[in-house]
Amino acid sequence: MIKIFHLTFILLSISSFVGRVILAETHPAILKQKALKIAPHVIDSLLLLSGLTLIFQGGWLSTDYGWIIAKIIALIAYIGLGVIVMRNKGKTRWLAFVAAMACFVYIGIVAVTKQAFFFI
Repeated sequence: MIKIFHLTFILLSISSFVGRVILAETHPAILKQKALKIAPHVIDSLLLLSGLTLIFQGGWLSTDYGWIIAKIIALIAYIGLGVIVMRNKGKTRWLAFVAAMACFVYIGIVAVTKQAFFFI
């Protein structure tokens, strides 16, 4: 059940991020609404909480599960790049957006393969 919530929050989080980037380019005034400022933080907090719950339920804190550390590092990069995306314009925004999407894809692949270095 927690896994379904986690996957739902992943979908909501990425949809929210892409939607906010589109709004930032097309209708930036809409992003000033209170709900659009609060909702992403609520979604991402629930995503993180469900992920931590899965880690503890699965007993994945041993050293055999280094892929979780890789996901956390990629998540931190994704968050940092997301901040850059939302605070900048032009080429910087789009380069950071592509890099954030690459982090998201990496996190997804690592979650499925359980291998941090799947590309080697």
